[in-house]
Amino acid sequence: MRLKLCGAFLLFQGVLAAQPAVIISSASPHWKNATTVLAPNDPLGVAMPGHRTEIRSRWTKDSLYFQFICPYQELYLKPDPVIDVETDKLWNWDVAEVFIGSDFQNIFRYKEFEISPRGEWVDLDIDRKHPLPGGGVPWNSGFQSKTRIDADRKIWYGEMRIPFKSVSEHAPEAGQKFRVNFYRMQGPPPDRKMIAWQPTHARNYHVPEAFGILELGKR
Repeated sequence: MRLKLCGAFLLFQGVLAAQPAVIISSASPHWKNATTVLAPNDPLGVAMPGHRTEIRSRWTKDSLYFQFICPYQELYLKPDPVIDVETDKLWNWDVAEVFIGSDFQNIFRYKEFEISPRGEWVDLDIDRKHPLPGGGVPWNSGFQSKTRIDADRKIWYGEMRIPFKSVSEHAPEAGQKFRVNFYRMQGPPPDRKMIAWQPTHARNYHVPEAFGILELGKR
């Protein structure tokens, strides 16, 4: 397992960018053996003290898993949460997010998964060039999640289980790669916090040119 940041440069979709960071998804069934990456900054690359987020990833023959460890200063939660159906526009409240795509030829097509500290969720099928009906909200991935708030330590925890078939037409195997970024929205306005793993250099998360790489580790 490793996390590496290459120093080379490449011309990708007309945008000059650093070689994307790589996270290796562990084949271990336990989080303690999973590679951890940190999201300490906002999308512009500015440090966000007190909000440095840990993200872990692992996989099985059927599913891709993500775990978020999310420090916070103040929660901003949607009143009357509903967790048995998805919550559209959940990003207006506190969330942890995964943007992931398997198509390296069309980087503007990817999936979005969000969870809130109280277990609300939404999944979206994103096509930035040709937006889908309803913004992709009607799509259903079958993903599952669980969350927990530790109010004493001011940390909330979230886990996602995403079926591989919802993000790729190919069966998973070691060495398979995905394009990915991890984000959070945190706290009430007007001082709302945005946290990103790979900076997008914009006040916007939908910048697929900035995604990193998720690679499946050996079993």
